[in-house]
Amino acid sequence: MTYIGIIITFVFVNNFILTQFLGLCPFIGVSKNVDSAVGMGFAVTFVMSIASLTTWAVYHWLLVPLNLGFLQTITFILVIAALVQLVEMIIQKISPPLYKALGIYLPLITTNCAVLGIALIAVRSGYNALESFIAGFAAGLGFLLAILLMSTLREKLDAEWVPRPLRGTPIAFITGGLMALAFMAFDKALLRNLIG
Repeated sequence: MTYIGIIITFVFVNNFILTQFLGLCPFIGVSKNVDSAVGMGFAVTFVMSIASLTTWAVYHWLLVPLNLGFLQTITFILVIAALVQLVEMIIQKISPPLYKALGIYLPLITTNCAVLGIALIAVRSGYNALESFIAGFAAGLGFLLAILLMSTLREKLDAEWVPRPLRGTPIAFITGGLMALAFMAFDKALLRNLIG
């Protein structure tokens, strides 16, 4: 698959939130305002990119030569946890308001199944190092796109009248479901027509 094909696949066709339904906790929790959503989106994109590349290296240079491939999931979780700690320290130093706004959701990137998902998909799809990095980056961009769209819609919904039982989280889930239906228009046939 070409690099552009990988990008289109993970941003639109196999968007982790809207088609794979991975990473829904920060998607619902942090999408209340655009600034927090963008910060979380960039943090997740960075972690997914670096985690995909790092886990590829760990798998191919450590686990496979030592015949320890069965430890990939636990090893990947440890690598992701270390990377999230690094991102958390960087955000705390660079932007304390963003660090405070993200709150508990920043350490939750460690357990975000989308980050582990892209690491496992990259290894199991047989991607090389560059393809793994691009897949992680594209999956992060897909996450950023979804959370940015959701936060924009939620800010608009806060200004509109919504029936009392649907206010807050219920309307967020309904909106997310409608977004997922819209993303179903992006399928593998579209990808084949776009890039051959």
